[in-house]
Amino acid sequence: MLLVHIEGLRKRYGPEPVLDGVNLDVFAGRRIGLVGPNGAGKTTLLRILAGKEDADDGGCEFAGSPRIGYLEQHPRFEPGVTVRQAAAAALEPLYQLQHEAEETAARLAKPLPEDEHRRLAARFDHLQQELHRLDAYHLEHRVERVLEGLGFSPAMLDQQAAQLSGGEQNRLVLAQFLLAEPDLMLLDEPSNHLDIEATRWLETFLAEHRAAMIIVSHDRFLLDRVTNYTAELFRGTVECYTGNFSAYLGQKEERLLVAKRTYAKQQEEIAKAEDFIRRHHYGQKAAQAQDRRKKLERIELVPPPREIQVPPIAFCSAGRSGDIVLRVENLGKSFEKPLFRELTFEIARGEHWGILGPNGCGKTTLLKCLLGRLPPDEGRIVRGHNVEIGYFDQHLEDWDEDLPAVDAVLTTETVKADLVEQRRRDLLAKFGITQDRALRPLRQLSGGERCRVALARLTAAKANFLVLDEPTNHLDLWARAALEKALAQFDGTVLFVSHDRYFIDQVADHLLVFEGGRVRVVYGNYSSYAATQGNHVVTQEKTSGGGRSPLPSSDRQQRRSGKDGHDTGTKSDAQPESAHPKKESPTKRKRRFPYRKVEDIERDILEHESRIEAVHTELALPETQRSGERVRELKSELEELGERLHLLYAHWEEAVELNS
Repeated sequence: MLLVHIEGLRKRYGPEPVLDGVNLDVFAGRRIGLVGPNGAGKTTLLRILAGKEDADDGGCEFAGSPRIGYLEQHPRFEPGVTVRQAAAAALEPLYQLQHEAEETAARLAKPLPEDEHRRLAARFDHLQQELHRLDAYHLEHRVERVLEGLGFSPAMLDQQAAQLSGGEQNRLVLAQFLLAEPDLMLLDEPSNHLDIEATRWLETFLAEHRAAMIIVSHDRFLLDRVTNYTAELFRGTVECYTGNFSAYLGQKEERLLVAKRTYAKQQEEIAKAEDFIRRHHYGQKAAQAQDRRKKLERIELVPPPREIQVPPIAFCSAGRSGDIVLRVENLGKSFEKPLFRELTFEIARGEHWGILGPNGCGKTTLLKCLLGRLPPDEGRIVRGHNVEIGYFDQHLEDWDEDLPAVDAVLTTETVKADLVEQRRRDLLAKFGITQDRALRPLRQLSGGERCRVALARLTAAKANFLVLDEPTNHLDLWARAALEKALAQFDGTVLFVSHDRYFIDQVADHLLVFEGGRVRVVYGNYSSYAATQGNHVVTQEKTSGGGRSPLPSSDRQQRRSGKDGHDTGTKSDAQPESAHPKKESPTKRKRRFPYRKVEDIERDILEHESRIEAVHTELALPETQRSGERVRELKSELEELGERLHLLYAHWEEAVELNS
């Protein structure tokens, strides 16, 4: 069933339109991932759909009166209202329905005239049916389940909502939104302020929900798990793709290839015609030239390819440090409670370590202790020979907002002496800050641009050990991919904190994981860690709908680091049994699967991915949505295909390693 029909939607704030003829249909049950570079107008489109802004032209036609929910980012709570009460307010219509049913039952228990009794009995039956349909019998349990899933402990439920931190208040607003269960959910960065566990809970909730959704998110795992349709907003218009974000990437690559060929061919033909006209606009072939001029005037121009440019992020070559970059022994730090204790690990040159854990567990505190900005309560930190640290602060607190970007990359007098303005401009250009943007004050740059200037400053500092606190904040999907590639090619050492699971998968070869009051070391990336937890986490490549390389990121990381994916802990909970496992030669593993050629396995992988894309396409059809039995069949087939594809990837990895 069609919920919303968007046609010719236009909106401009300055000389250039933000939305320039957006067309999009939203069907019941369709979960749309709205993607596009920063500044493309994604939030503007959501606000127009939610009635928060008016379009300049075009419009949105709603079928019936669907309830539309828009996730607000700036909550307000009245004093005295508890977390539980604020969340339960979203279910007020259901509480009223319960109250009416109770009142009707009480009136039926009293002596009444027959007509009145019959009328009330019919009303009571209707109320019971509605309560059953809306699952309104256990509202308190529903409230607690959502709050717990979003990271609110039982002790927090009776706290005043107005006294929560900004991040906690945003999570409470998300809880209200999910409990309200609108017919169309408009979610703008729903995983902001959520740690990994809460994000995974949100993914499950949304993936199992029946409502239609439009989701704007930079979390590629979330987009892959939740969405079944992708709308790319770029240059003011929308282009649609079936399937999740990975399927979109494959289809986008294919469409872009065709578009480039078509555009280049037409431009070549136009150039030849113009050259002919220029050479023969008079003389014997003047009539032919005139004929070609008329044809050129009537030609329908092919639009330029919709190619979203990836910022050219690149780090300079790092100076060589000692073999051991950082040694941490029995480190401990407490505030009101212990954050970590007896923490022991060692970072070798060239390794990429990620730190992950729930909000407030002490990740940033650990970074500051390692940097010497906070004194530890116990233990010691030994920095290796010739280690030059570059620190990226997620809040960018130490910046002079009036400095132009070309000067903000400077950090010390030594660097200033080495970097003339042209070299600084060249450095910023490596991070996509070019032309007049390099001369603008920092306050006039977007969050993503400021982030890239900060990364450029790390390179200017000639750091060989990058310490990054949430480096992907404010970066769009394309900038994140560019940063991942740049860090993978960086020949120095990296230590970072991130909630972006895909980023962790692509960059890390070691992890420090805060969990259950302890910290442990994991050799491998996020997928390696999830495997040890028994979590069936599928990387973006494995859920791809087509066009992606079948090489999983975990295999790439193991090849780079020489690790086999095993995990261990700190001295108290996770000290490696071998102090230097990275120096050991890995033993060749035994075969798990029968021998097959790599090419044959890849052929099967492509066939499975193609079928998955076809199933997603069929699921998105309105006629499919009207058949519950067919939807169940297709979802069952998707599960089977996913399991078989997972085994094929494992078989492929084994064949690549053992067939040679």
